[in-house]
Formats: sequence, structure tokens, C-alpha cells
Amino acid sequence: MQPNNPPTEPGNPAIPKMDFKIQGMDCAEEVAVLKRELGPLVGGEEKLAFDILNRKMTVAPGATSISREVVVEAVGRTGMRAEEWRDETAAAEPDEFWQRRGRTVLTAVSGLFTAAGFGLHAWLADGIAAALGSEGMGISHGVPLAARILYGVAVIAGVWQILPKAWFAARRLRPDMNLLMTVAVAGAIGIGEWFEAATVAFLFAVSLTLESWSVGRARRAVAKLMDLAPPTARLKRADGTEQDVHPDEVSVGAVFVVRPGERIALDGRVVAGTSEVNQAPITGESVPVLKGVERNSFRFEEGRNGMNSVLHHTDDQVFAGTINGDGALQIECTKPATDTTLARIIRMVGEAQSRRAPSEQWVEKFARVYTPAVMGLALAVLLIPPLAFGGEWQTWLYRSLVLLVIACPCALVISTPVSIVAALAAAARNGVLVKGGMYIEAPAHLKAIALDKTGTLTEGNPAVVEVVPMSGHDERELLERVAALESRSDHPLAQAIVSFAKQRGVAFSPADDFQIIQGKGATARFDGKMYWLGSHRYLEERGQETADVHERLEALSRAGRTVVVIGKDEHVCGFIALADAVRPAARPSLEALRGAGIEHLVMLTGDNRGTADTIARETGVDEVHAELLPADKVTVVESLVAKFGSVAMVGDGVNDAPAMARATLGIAMSAVGSDAAIETADIALMSDDLSKLPWLIQHSRRTLAIIRQNIAFSLFVKALFVVLTFAGFASLWAAIAADTGASLLVIFNGLRLLHGAAHRGG
Repeated sequence: MQPNNPPTEPGNPAIPKMDFKIQGMDCAEEVAVLKRELGPLVGGEEKLAFDILNRKMTVAPGATSISREVVVEAVGRTGMRAEEWRDETAAAEPDEFWQRRGRTVLTAVSGLFTAAGFGLHAWLADGIAAALGSEGMGISHGVPLAARILYGVAVIAGVWQILPKAWFAARRLRPDMNLLMTVAVAGAIGIGEWFEAATVAFLFAVSLTLESWSVGRARRAVAKLMDLAPPTARLKRADGTEQDVHPDEVSVGAVFVVRPGERIALDGRVVAGTSEVNQAPITGESVPVLKGVERNSFRFEEGRNGMNSVLHHTDDQVFAGTINGDGALQIECTKPATDTTLARIIRMVGEAQSRRAPSEQWVEKFARVYTPAVMGLALAVLLIPPLAFGGEWQTWLYRSLVLLVIACPCALVISTPVSIVAALAAAARNGVLVKGGMYIEAPAHLKAIALDKTGTLTEGNPAVVEVVPMSGHDERELLERVAALESRSDHPLAQAIVSFAKQRGVAFSPADDFQIIQGKGATARFDGKMYWLGSHRYLEERGQETADVHERLEALSRAGRTVVVIGKDEHVCGFIALADAVRPAARPSLEALRGAGIEHLVMLTGDNRGTADTIARETGVDEVHAELLPADKVTVVESLVAKFGSVAMVGDGVNDAPAMARATLGIAMSAVGSDAAIETADIALMSDDLSKLPWLIQHSRRTLAIIRQNIAFSLFVKALFVVLTFAGFASLWAAIAADTGASLLVIFNGLRLLHGAAHRGG
């Protein structure tokens, strides 16, 4: 295997990107330690990025010249261990038993020997009551040697994995929770409280095990995404035979076969077969989507002078990880296995942890001040009462140790990242790709949302909106004749009319002698008579326009309609108006956004004012800006940010990229169909479902509420035990039990975000 990073050229002071897997990195406290140790070596903490979810550390390109060996050595000094990152093992569990189960084994040993020591002590002391002392339920000082040995083993097992980190913190004079616990345990042994020392060591080990388990739970939730793609693809060879191969062996352009009910292994386009494909694992769509061979599709594209209907040759794209229905499909691979939509989602969810949410940053800053402050308070509790007021040294030493235990920021530190990771994983499962923790909180604060029109509020495809028969013809007759003429054409408006006629159950046969009049219209023979159809301009050229027809056509044009007129030599038979159809979910979704607290909804479009006003009335937006260039959209978004503060821009992620970048939050629609959308936006909706927007806001607010609950609860528990300590009612084992219990509660509270996140619509 080639190394991840090529060697630096001679004389080049900068280094390429380097990735490491860090054994022992499970929380923000350890990230802070690594930043302090490695920051000066690489040119600043900003050169380091961390993914707690996968225990990954990245040294950014352009950092100060430094070798891998120096980085590994520096990480080793912190009590953690670094090894070169390899993508094929990134999500795998460690192979060695000790790496996988060591923490759990040591915790179990600590608990068993604590219980054994207590049982032996109680037996030798003729009963539990005789063994328990009066100070905080501590064991009396006359602990038999055999019980001390058992307690000693429990202590060593409980603190074994934190001792290197505690020693590092002591040498750097930067106290952290590992040093706090080590000092507390050593102090308890020093005053003869062996049972309390063993209990503190055991419960702290339990707390760290829970922390590691919670991160692992979130890690496995994301790893389930990787299980979506099957391990093999059925490659179709040139001689017609089929062979099962690893997806990595399928080259772009090769054809692979997917049988009914199988998962699709790679992104591609259907070249043979028809089937319904369940895209819910990628897009969150609840209804299977019909996929077939290449066919024409049509879209309206907006410009300064109105809408232009454009014919596009599109393929039925399929995505790795989706589930084939009842039909067999032959699919041409369009992307390598490492670059499928699913692969990008997995990478981005993993990298999202390094983009930390504001609440995570606040907790880290608070912990940096909080831990040393409480250590100083504990020292004051130890010295001031005995020196100034004649208090007993042993009593106040014990209380200072209790304060040290309370100072452990485990519950506080773990409360936020677990919630963020759970929220990111739940959003990804729901078809909403959030690019980082910093963006999962942003939707909760939104006050206004700007939405692009074409392809966001509308379908982006021409559709018949009105049929106007004239000169004695009825609607069915007019549709029959127009569809007969248009069935010979591949123009997007023609195909939209034919599709509409079929939906209305109108039967027709293709007209005879069909001829296109370039740029104007067409003529054909129907039931032996010549008919023509074309634009308003063609009608004027033929000289058959009446005042009534002119007035009605002008009214439709002002409303943003595209009109196809049909007639014969004697008279105008009628006309059909088409427009870009509004998404069915648009108005309900915007109403749901208002219900979610969004104060202002704005539509931005390059289309003409008439069309924009029509779509605005149908969707119910509060404000419309039409005939905009991309730079004009940026100006509008800047004014919204100045007025409302927190603003989202929703668009296709390409044409609207400048406006999305200027907004507080950029949200891309049609992300599956556009690679650029995923790369550009802060959040990508993996299907064209506007109802995901109100869901996203509610999900963000729920995440923020849980984070606040966890922080408030953690701080309350600590404040309560500080008061109990000064009052003389707290003990070492009770303090650590409370901290462990708090850690457990905030972990499970955060993991609630993994459940109940199913999309319920707008």
C-alpha cells in the first residue's frame, strides 16, 4: 500500500496532510491535551483537526515541517498512542483483544476486587457496621493487610489507563480530570480510606468506560452507513458472462447487474431494465422511485428575459446503497467505489465532528478554567480552615479530596459531543447531510429563509396549467389534436402536452405529414385536414390573431405562462398554457416553517416579474425579488442578514453558491443530482423534499435543547456536591457515584437523538 502522504520535497518547509489514528482519544478533554502538546510543533492549534468519532487526528497541509515520527512521539508523551491512518481500517475495530476489551477488563477487575476487599474487611471486622467509619461512610483506618491488598489491586486496575495522562498533566502543570482522580485516590489512601480510594478508582473507570461506549455507539451508528453498500458487485464481462467482484474492481464505464431485491453496489446509470428503487437509505424518500433506461427530460431554465424550456438528455441515475425492487437492472458505473454519493456521505459525517458546534467550544473553554479553579478551591479548603480556624487537618483533607472528585468534568465534557454525533447520524439517516457540528445548531436560530425559485419552490419542468378551447372546440377535442401533432416532436413543451393528454385519458394517434417550421412551430395533417401550431409570434405572422385572442395571450404572458397556439386556415382552435409547476409540498412546507418560528420567507429568481409574482401567490412567500443576477442575489441575502441576523439560503448549490456562501447557512436542494451541491452547501437535502426544512429546524432545536439540559444538569450536580462538601455531608464514593451517574444520564439523554428522528413530513 502506498503511504497516505508523499515525502516533502527538499527545501520545502511545509508538509502535506498527515492523518493519524489516536488510541485513547475519546473526549474533548483529550483533544485539548493534544492541541496543547502538538500545537507549537505544527505551527498552531488551527493546523490540527480532530474526529473523536473515529479517533482521527489530521495535521493540515502547510503546517511547519515535522516528521511523522515526531508527531507519534509527541502523542505518546500525552499517554495516548498514534499510528498511521489507513482508510481500509478506518472504521474497523482494533484487532488486538487488549485494545478492544482492555478498558472493560480493568474496570471489571477493579469492581470485583473492591467488592472482595470490602467483603473481607467486613468479615474480619465482624460486620459491615463495624467496618464502616463515621467520616463520609469511609472505612475505618484499621484496615487488615489482606483487605488492603485487594483494595490496592482494585485501585491499580481502576487508574491504570489514566496514569500516563495524569503524569503528563502533572509535568505540564495543567491539571485535568485524570490528574484530579489520581490525586484524590492517592490522598484517600494516604489518610487510610482504602475502601473509598478503591471505590473512587472503580467508579471513575466505569465513567470512562461509559464515555468510550457512548462514542462507540455513535461511531457504530455512522458505520451502519457503510453496511448499506454490498461487499460485491456482479460485473458483466464483454463475453456476456457475469462475475462477482469487489466494488473497487469495477471501473467507470463498466456494466454491472443488479438482481431483484439486491442492494446497488455503485453509483451509475441504468442501461437496461426497469425497476422501482428504494432510495430511502440515501435520500430519505419514503416511496420507491421508478428507474429505467435513458430518456429525455425537460427543464425550464430562468434568465433575465423570462423562462427558456430546454431539452436535456438525462439518465436514470442510481446510487450505491439503494435497494432494487422487482426488476433486474443493468447499470453502467459512473463513479469509482471511493467516490460514490454514499462514500462521500460517510466521509462527510466522519469529518463533521471536527467542525465543532458553538456549545462544544464553550464547554471546552469552560472546562479549561473550571478544572484548575476547583483544584485551587480544594487547596484552599485543605489549608485555610486548619491554619486560620484550627480545624482538624484530616477532616479538611478529606473534604478537599471530595472537591477534587467533584471537579472531574466527565459528565460536562461528554455531554455535548455525544449529542452532536447522535444528531448528525440521525440527520444522515433521514436524508439530510449536515456538514459539521457547527451547522447542526445553526437551523435552531434561523429567523429568515431565502429560497431560489426554479428547482427549489418549483419542479423545474414544464407542465400544462391551462387549456383554452376556442371557435366551438371543447377541451378534449383540442387536447386530442394538439397531442396528435406534438407526438412527433421531441420539444420539451410538446412532450409536456402529450404527457398531460395521456393523464387526462385522451386517446390519439400521431398526425400525418408532420413538418417542423424552424423556430416558429409545426404543421401536420389530422383527419385529412392541415393544422398548425406554434407561438404567439407565429400566430401574428399568419395574420389570424383577433383582438380577443391577443388580449388573452398577453394576460397569460404577463403571468409567466408559455403558450402553444393551435389552429387551421379557417380559425384559431385554441391554445394551451404551460408553466414551471410549483412543488406540491412547497406551500405546506412554508406554512410549517412559519409554524416553526421562521419570521420571513423570501423568493429569489432570475425569472421575470410576472412569473415570480404568480409563483409567490401560489407558495405564500412574504417577499419576492425577480430578474436577479447571481450578484443581485448576494445583495438581497446581505440585506436579510443585516435585518434578521440569522438567514438561510436554499438553492441548487451551484448557481446560488455565492448567495449561499453569504448567508448564515447554505442549504442545497437536489444534492443527489449535483456533486457540487454537496461540496458547496453547509447542509444538503438528499432529495427534493422541501418538508425536510421544517424537520431540520425542529431537529436542530431538539439537539440544542438536549445539549442545554445536559450542561445544566451536570453543573447542578457539581454545585450541589460543593455545598454538601462544605456542610460535611458528602463523601468520596458518593461524589464519584454522582458524577458517574450524571455521565450516564447525559449520555443516554444525548443518544435519544438517534431515535425518534424519522421524518414525519412538513
